[in-house]
Amino acid sequence: MDRILLVDDDPAFTHVMERGFRRRGFTTLSCDSAARALAACGEFRPSHILLDLNMPGTSGLVVLPRLLERAPAARLVVLTGYSSIVTAVEATKAGATNYLCKPATIDEVLAAFGGTPGPEAVVPEDPISVDRLEWEHIQRVLQDNDGNVSATARALGMHRRTLQRKLQKRPVRR
Repeated sequence: MDRILLVDDDPAFTHVMERGFRRRGFTTLSCDSAARALAACGEFRPSHILLDLNMPGTSGLVVLPRLLERAPAARLVVLTGYSSIVTAVEATKAGATNYLCKPATIDEVLAAFGGTPGPEAVVPEDPISVDRLEWEHIQRVLQDNDGNVSATARALGMHRRTLQRKLQKRPVRR
């Protein structure tokens, strides 16, 4: 039987995902923090893990390899509203099966797990926007500085509070 561990701090989103996965035959368990997910992972033995990156306390990138240690046979998909190329690469290197941007449907998530073929990717003809390039650059420098906002602000030549405001905004899609 398929078992999915949902790790996200948004209760409304988690409730919708739980209902959708149950309708498709999954046994679900939701955790609103990385610590709860780690505690539940060994006993629940998930076949699938859906992990958010931006949670209070510990980043999903930090907990990702630890979840896979406790459930080595599980397929893990990262689903985040704060996507960037840098975090996608890091998540994949850490063992994630796939990486999706919110919002995503249950069918898109299942396709990301490899259960069903997803729609073919469409390459847009417009170039990426300057705002999106800025977001990607900030994320790369933040990753290079191990998530240290002060060090990142110094490296980017901007005030720390300005950087914090930029990081709290949702990234521009294109």
